Amino acid sequence: MKKFQEKKKFRDILQSKPVLILFGIILIAFSWNVWGLFTRMQETAKNTKIERDKITELQQRKEKLSEDIANLKTEKGMEENIRDKFGFAKEGEGVVVIVDDKDKNLNEGKSSDGFFSFFKKIFK
Repeated sequence: MKKFQEKKKFRDILQSKPVLILFGIILIAFSWNVWGLFTRMQETAKNTKIERDKITELQQRKEKLSEDIANLKTEKGMEENIRDKFGFAKEGEGVVVIVDDKDKNLNEGKSSDGFFSFFKKIFK
């Protein structure tokens, strides 16, 4: 009987309001920390994916640059590069240079003056 009363006393202590409030606070704190861990884990997974994409992009860029370097080591590659950058032509080839008409650009800017530009054009 004494053992039963001791168990009842322990159960009464565990079921008292202050102890239940303490357990509730501990449960809320634990839940809050688990939620924070979960959000950090998601953010880390997202950042990992971004970094892996960057690594893939950099590897592709490295491969392209390696191909460009290998191409520049050949005489044909150097010639293509010089022709692209400086506009040189081979013997017998012609070069076409397109120049914008500056007067045309100035007139286009003035034509949008509005109502009075119509009268200016008439009396010009």
